[in-house]
Amino acid sequence: MGRAEERRARQRGGRRAAPRRSSGTPSNTGAGESTTVIGNPSAAGGRAAARRAAKGGDGKGRIRRLFTWKKIVGTFLGFCLLGIGAFIALYLAVDVPEDNAAAQAAQRQSNVYKYSDGSTLARDGEVNREIVDLSKVPKKVQRTFVAAENKTFYDDHGIDLKGTARGVLNTLMGKGAQGGSTITQQYVKNYYLSQEQTVSRKLKEMVISLKVDRQMSKDDILAGYINTSYYGRGAYGIQAASQAYYRKDAEKLSVAQGAYLAALLQAPSQYDWHAASETGKRLVTNRWNYVLDNMVEEGWLEQSERQKLTKLPEPEEPRPTAGREGQKGYLIELANRQLEDQLMEQQGITRSQAEAAVVDQGWTITLNVDKKKQAALEKAVKAELTSKLDKKKRKVDANVQAGAVSVDPETGKILALYGGVDYFKHYTSNATRPDYQPASTFKPVILAAALEESAETQSGKPIGANTVYDGTSKRQVVDASGDKVGFAPENEDDQNYGDVTVQTAMNKSINSVFAQMGVDVGMKSVMDVAGKLGMNTEDEQAVPAQTLGTMGASPLQMAGVYATLDNHGKKVTPGILKKAEHNSRTVDIPNPIGEQVISAEAADTVTSVLTGVVDDGTARQSVANNPKRSGQKVAGKTGTSDDNKSAWFTGYTPDLVTSVGLFGEDAKTHAQTKMYGAGGFDRVNGGGFPAQIWASYMFGVTDPDARFDLDTDQGAAVRPTWTPTPSEEPTTEEPTDEPTTKEPTEEPTTKEPTEEPTTEEPTEEPTTEEPTDEPTDEPTGDITLDPVRPGNDQ
Repeated sequence: MGRAEERRARQRGGRRAAPRRSSGTPSNTGAGESTTVIGNPSAAGGRAAARRAAKGGDGKGRIRRLFTWKKIVGTFLGFCLLGIGAFIALYLAVDVPEDNAAAQAAQRQSNVYKYSDGSTLARDGEVNREIVDLSKVPKKVQRTFVAAENKTFYDDHGIDLKGTARGVLNTLMGKGAQGGSTITQQYVKNYYLSQEQTVSRKLKEMVISLKVDRQMSKDDILAGYINTSYYGRGAYGIQAASQAYYRKDAEKLSVAQGAYLAALLQAPSQYDWHAASETGKRLVTNRWNYVLDNMVEEGWLEQSERQKLTKLPEPEEPRPTAGREGQKGYLIELANRQLEDQLMEQQGITRSQAEAAVVDQGWTITLNVDKKKQAALEKAVKAELTSKLDKKKRKVDANVQAGAVSVDPETGKILALYGGVDYFKHYTSNATRPDYQPASTFKPVILAAALEESAETQSGKPIGANTVYDGTSKRQVVDASGDKVGFAPENEDDQNYGDVTVQTAMNKSINSVFAQMGVDVGMKSVMDVAGKLGMNTEDEQAVPAQTLGTMGASPLQMAGVYATLDNHGKKVTPGILKKAEHNSRTVDIPNPIGEQVISAEAADTVTSVLTGVVDDGTARQSVANNPKRSGQKVAGKTGTSDDNKSAWFTGYTPDLVTSVGLFGEDAKTHAQTKMYGAGGFDRVNGGGFPAQIWASYMFGVTDPDARFDLDTDQGAAVRPTWTPTPSEEPTTEEPTDEPTTKEPTEEPTTKEPTEEPTTEEPTEEPTTEEPTDEPTDEPTGDITLDPVRPGNDQ
């Protein structure tokens, strides 16, 4: 058959006869036998498989046909054309608004703040805005804003495609704003649109920005931006900001001052120098340097001039704002901050956007603050502290600052707050400032970690209220292998205690015991538990020195930590917001009560131990024996920091937690100072003014019949049912008998504040006593019941 015939046969679907094999070709049927083969089975099978694949019999082939390069490219181009068409339609449909009258009107609406009962606390929101022509702003000051926000401003077309695309994508994915907007976009958002984070708003922003960039000069856009932005302190626009921060007109601003105002726009309240934490000051200083360095990079500032600008020009103290006198300003600031936090979380906006959405925006904000408890707290501070300070007699008295926060442990509601003598006189809230050491009020956290982790001493004994430690001052702390860790803290007044129980160590606030306990537990575990309880430990090192409470903390944080203990280990994040209402948005207020962060048994054991501090320790005179006490059950801890820069009492009854802190702060420079001699006493201890303020307030607002419901058989709040024999000798071993009372809610061993414990072991046998008892070798000669120095409180 010829080749032409073979082709025709294949086309007809027929088969051709293969040529006969030669007699010399081996065959699979025999060595010398020739076989005639009709067709090629393997070849025919391959072609059949190919035909089946072509008909859809092979899944991979079908996928390859669906996703050919031509189809992929065609689909992509189709989507691009659709997107371009949609954008063109949007561009034609969206016009530049004449004015955002609604937004402008909203900016001029006062916020109304209410107590929890609905009565008005304050009306806040007198808008401070004055438009200034760009020619009145020095050129270099103008450039600070460009350097801070949008270096390509003079060259771009009004939008940042990457930033806008990222913003749209993040909004679709629920991640919120991630920055990247140009100055033109920010101006459009401020003047024509709103702060809401929706895809439609972002697309409108982009279209209007493109049109505005074509219709307006760059100078007009920049002028609009700096005149509509919010700078904090109620100031909108650069002229109002210049007056609010530097007491001068914008035309007299230096480049360094302009750089600070430009840096403020990222987070106005957080970066306000007189309200900022140490972290906030560091961040705004870094941004101030960033602005100036960018100006040099863009050729807007000479390097020689930049080298002279080494220190951020600190702004003036803020001026009083109507409606914020007394404690009102502190309450408003915390309410605003927590509302901003919620907007940032729920809508994905930045801090700057959140502030602009809250301040002067017509909100009705109801606080959890109880009007009567708020008045009682203010009265207690005046009666027990400010009325006793006399800066004319003692210069140091002018440097004493007080802060306090009171929280319901079952709901997490902030019921009262004291931020300082007056918002107009002391802008920084002492209730929320995190820059002073909590000192020995951190010791309960160490014990909580030991109990939660089921930690053991170096000798393998479980750590509990009756565990015995060496209370010798300056005792070297050793690790599990017996090696010294290079830390040997001194007890207050360098006092030695010898072998003491953990209960006694807590009562007397013995540093050496808790330093060793921290290492026994593991400092990482201690810091982890501190974080779970509510302290900010993110940037803190897990080192033995932390056992002295050397990190920063605020009364708000410590109230949350102790409220979590009072709430049997369920996390309490104190909240001041009850509800926030606005005609254009809804805000969900989070539940302050969170998950179980430590076991109920661990939390309750700490509570039980802390009753000993009150009834037989450093808070005995000011709290347990206070004449205003009507039988309230109290757990708490005193604290006094190194060099007497802070003093604390944080304590709780079953129904209320309050943390009181006193802070030494220079009245002029605001630097931390020592409080030695304040009020006429050698030293301000936690058992003095703080405990007295606490008792004066708490014993007037708490239920005297409330009792702790504790799941523990340890600590001072547990009455033992056994009586040890006098013949037992002191030992460093863990006591074999634990209190077995079935009623953990029973009264502490000191039944009444004025009575001495009646269930104590004879004094010569300390280690077998009720945990609140002291060993026989405990020095007692130097311990006084002076209201300010009732005991050893380091």
